[in-house]
Amino acid sequence: MEEEPVAPDTATRRSKRTRAEVRQADFTRTDRIEDELEDEREESSDEFQQPRPKAKRNRLNEGASTSAAASRKADLSLIDVIKGDGKEIPEVVKRWVEHYERNQKSAMAELLTMLFEACGAKYSILEENIEETDVDDVVVALVNMAKRGEVEDYQSSKRGFKNFKENLVYFWDNLVSECQNGPLFDQSLFDRCLDYIIALSCTPPRSYRQIASLMGLQLVTSFVNVAKILGPQRETTQRQLDAEKKKNIEGPRVESLTKRLSMTHEKITTLEEMMRKIFTGLFVHRYRDIDPDIRMSCIESLGVWVLSYPSLFLQDLYLKYLGWTLNDKSSAVRKISVLALQNLYEVDANVPSLNLFTQRFYRRMLELADDIDISVSVCAIGLVKQLLRHELVPDEELGSFYDLLIDDPPEVRRAIGALVHDHLIAQKFNNSQSHSTGSDSDSPEVHINRMLKILKEFSADPILSSYVIDDIWDYMGAMKDWKCIIRMLLADNPSAELDDVDATNLIRLFFSSVRKAVGERIVPATDNRNPHHTKAQKEMFENSKRDITVAMMKTYPQLLRKFMPDKDKVAPLVGIIPHMNLELYSLKRQEQNFRAVLKLIREAFFKHGEKDNLRACVKAIKFCSSESQGELQDFAQNQIKDLEDDLVAKLKSAMKDVMNGGDEYSLLVNLKRLHELQLLHKVPLDSLYQDLVHILKSFRNIDDEVVSFLFLNMFVHISWCLHSILSSETVSEASLSSLLGKRDALLEELDYFLRNSFQLHSESRSKTQLAYWVCGILADTWCLFKRAKFSMTKLEILGYSPDVTVIEKYWRMCEQLLDVSDDAEDEEDEENREYTEETNADTVMFALAKLVATDTVAKEHLAPEVISHLGKYGASVTEIVKHLITLLKKKGDISNILLEALKRAYQRYLAAISSGDDETSSKQFQECKSLAARLSGPYVGAARNKYKAEILNIVREGISFAFSEAPKQLSFLDGAMLPFVSKLPPSDILDIMKGVERRTENVKTDEDPSGWRAYYTFLDTLREKYLKNEAAKDGKEGTTVRRRGRPRKQQTLQGKRLFDDQSSSEDEDPISGSDQDVDAEDKEEEDELLIHSLRASSKLRSLRVSKSQTRTVDSSLAAEDLATPKTSGASS
Repeated sequence: MEEEPVAPDTATRRSKRTRAEVRQADFTRTDRIEDELEDEREESSDEFQQPRPKAKRNRLNEGASTSAAASRKADLSLIDVIKGDGKEIPEVVKRWVEHYERNQKSAMAELLTMLFEACGAKYSILEENIEETDVDDVVVALVNMAKRGEVEDYQSSKRGFKNFKENLVYFWDNLVSECQNGPLFDQSLFDRCLDYIIALSCTPPRSYRQIASLMGLQLVTSFVNVAKILGPQRETTQRQLDAEKKKNIEGPRVESLTKRLSMTHEKITTLEEMMRKIFTGLFVHRYRDIDPDIRMSCIESLGVWVLSYPSLFLQDLYLKYLGWTLNDKSSAVRKISVLALQNLYEVDANVPSLNLFTQRFYRRMLELADDIDISVSVCAIGLVKQLLRHELVPDEELGSFYDLLIDDPPEVRRAIGALVHDHLIAQKFNNSQSHSTGSDSDSPEVHINRMLKILKEFSADPILSSYVIDDIWDYMGAMKDWKCIIRMLLADNPSAELDDVDATNLIRLFFSSVRKAVGERIVPATDNRNPHHTKAQKEMFENSKRDITVAMMKTYPQLLRKFMPDKDKVAPLVGIIPHMNLELYSLKRQEQNFRAVLKLIREAFFKHGEKDNLRACVKAIKFCSSESQGELQDFAQNQIKDLEDDLVAKLKSAMKDVMNGGDEYSLLVNLKRLHELQLLHKVPLDSLYQDLVHILKSFRNIDDEVVSFLFLNMFVHISWCLHSILSSETVSEASLSSLLGKRDALLEELDYFLRNSFQLHSESRSKTQLAYWVCGILADTWCLFKRAKFSMTKLEILGYSPDVTVIEKYWRMCEQLLDVSDDAEDEEDEENREYTEETNADTVMFALAKLVATDTVAKEHLAPEVISHLGKYGASVTEIVKHLITLLKKKGDISNILLEALKRAYQRYLAAISSGDDETSSKQFQECKSLAARLSGPYVGAARNKYKAEILNIVREGISFAFSEAPKQLSFLDGAMLPFVSKLPPSDILDIMKGVERRTENVKTDEDPSGWRAYYTFLDTLREKYLKNEAAKDGKEGTTVRRRGRPRKQQTLQGKRLFDDQSSSEDEDPISGSDQDVDAEDKEEEDELLIHSLRASSKLRSLRVSKSQTRTVDSSLAAEDLATPKTSGASS
């Protein structure tokens, strides 16, 4: 993000004046401290010396030191004072003005010398040549000095350069202030300075332009400050003169006032002429300079001038530059321009003069709200708020503007939220609308109704509604008015009653606002870190809980009764309970309402079957059973037991209906209820478990969704049983036997699903949904009962490890799920939105990675298959595989796993070739190459040396694999090995080349030139990489590299134009100052490249490459087109 802009120069000048006074006070205080120390030393030595002679000697020494310090200050040049800490600048400026009044030429020569030295050039003008010296001659001499490198670089230290710029600006501001009663208007001093400053600002050296622009812009700011002082004086004099003229008395008083008015007007005119001179000579060229810092300084200064001196600068002639730079390529410049305009629109008196400017540029201001730079976007939104305040933007232009409410950057969303609240909810920018609604226009009900109109646009997606609420919550106090929201929800008056959509949105708003009030996030955070709350924030959250509870105690049962039939309203309404302080029910004697709430939640649990509603009800009841007090807690726990009994009874009845050939819907809904309850609470299912197994075995044609929830409930129950055994001090044989029987029954049914293979692409979507669940349940079950976890313990009997054949079947199912097309997944999501997070490609890959990472399954079985699909199934799946590879690397050498993954990817390519599908084979080969590039990518920098042994192992074993069935598998060299070979040093590359060549010493490669083409391509690429690395190595040893890369040929390339309708300045910053120097560098570097080529040729001759092999490959390449994939052979 960009830094906040520098304060306006007027404020800076004032602060520097204050700082100068403080510095002077510090100097005086230092002397006073020295006197006090001397007095203390005198008192401590009172027994040995007389105080009077000592005091005299101290005063003499002090006088001598003061005079010496004064003489040193007088000897300092102006540039030395500016380079210092800046304390002496006001005093030095006064002395210089006195010097100028005594000897103008000498003082002028001193000032111009400082001006040149400030630019970094040691150049001076003799005082006797001041009048005869031509400005252009001096500037040409200074530019030549820059070309020769005889200029000091003040920017080598950014901190020092910042202090230097501040002191330089402070110097010129003090100089203008001291000269305002004399030399400022002599048409000699500042006219000459302006000539040199403007000329230097148009020179090619960037350092000259930077410093000259800095001085010129500050001079205008200082002139503005003086003009602001003279303006009121002119007005006062004019009023006095008018008053005297009304008396019809001619005399010295009128003559004096007339003369004073004429002089003041002449001074102001002179100042404005100098301002225009700098503007046309400096600003007009530099606001589009190639250096963004110069452009930023120009626009920042222009904003200060227009705001401080609107009588001159508040015109379209000057404002257009602020509008043009809204399109600047630098975000810092755009931000400065936006801030300058924002300051202008804040002043109501400026708005009439900005009408034409606004009509021309307001669309661009709206576009900047969606700028690529976040800081620019936030500032632009603040500018749009000013435009809306003055009603300068039509409402129809803001349609797409409000889409930023659901944008990614939270800073932008918050800024848009503030604007939406002020414009649409509080309606601060439209007085006619606010007054038309009457005295109740600012009431919470009105604000909430306006908010509901906004939420109605996003009612189809609760997630988007949460984003809108989160954006506006901080600015809308009505969202925290709990009693007002409840009153609106319970309104019985038909005129005040909400429609169904508004009621749903209001309940969602209520729930989200409650969560925000207690410190929860309602939208995902960008950093994924847990928020840290201070003690004061925690106390505020507790107070919010108390206020919410007090407001909801008596009305909560009424809300539940009114909205219970609507499935869209139950979950957010019930979800408020975990954010309440249940202790208050006992303290406020509201036990009856508490019992009523629990009964209603239990009723809602059996009334609805959606995941969100069930989950909210279970969470609320569990919270009440653990957080309530005394009798209320006992009542809540009894409610859970009654809920368990009722649910088990309903399940038994539903299973009986299915066995009798009845409908499966009741069984499915109650299985969902059981699943959600078991996720938070252990349900005793010992008597029901065998019935679940019986349903699975006896009814193989039952709906796949019912099978999914049968598996889920069985697995969760087994997990609770295992948890009970592990947490118990003593374990009975019966409990172990029961758990083993339940586990084996679940694994048997899951294995039946694996054995009955099917093609997921041709089956129903519910079958695919079931496969997702089976994939996750199997992985979790294997991990829970991992044999290594229970070995050498008393519970060793619980250990389990799947067979290799089961693992292979499991992988085939997972691979089919991963190969499901994106379109099929999207269609499936529309039908099964409730469990999309648990049934997608991410969960499949996560299950596979978990089996490998926890060593539940041997790495050699699944790891190569998983890694071979890296980058094939989207970004999220790719990230899971990357994390798995990182974890495996921490455990040891994984070179064999990576090589096996490459082999699996290459074998898929061979299978595509054998099938005759050219398109698929080409795609598979590219996937193999991409996999090799991804796997070799982390071996950069220090990792090359750290993992060199692994890289060598991959390359050597990979070459052996390629030659195991030569020439059929030789394309493996080009497809999988080249990226790894590139990570090796030249010596190892040479050894690999020789080893590969030895494998073909007794082989007649010319019998099958097409098959061996990949071999020669691989050798040529290795040779090219070796020579390239050796040439670079020799270059580093033999020559000193001045810079990387070749110099640009077009040395007079101008900076990029910012605006097509503005002619380019003839003084844009060229890329280099001297074409001859660059040509010399070109020739020198070409000579170096020629030397490298000669050395490379000698290396080539040292390689033992058979001429016959070379001739063979040349003839074979010319003879026929090859079937193996073509490779570029480009070096990395």
